[in-house]
Amino acid sequence: MARDPVCRMTVEPAKAAAQSTYKGQTYYFCAVGCKQAFDREPEKYLGDATRATGR
Repeated sequence: MARDPVCRMTVEPAKAAAQSTYKGQTYYFCAVGCKQAFDREPEKYLGDATRATGR
């Protein structure tokens, strides 16, 4: 399982509504809106990249 870095919801990567790659790391999202917010300001949501990806 991964964690949506925007809303912090647990997301199963195979069923994620969307995904983005940033600095070589893939992030999974519960909804397209979360992906769009992340894509606009990724650093805002990545205080700790390990926490954000659930790894």
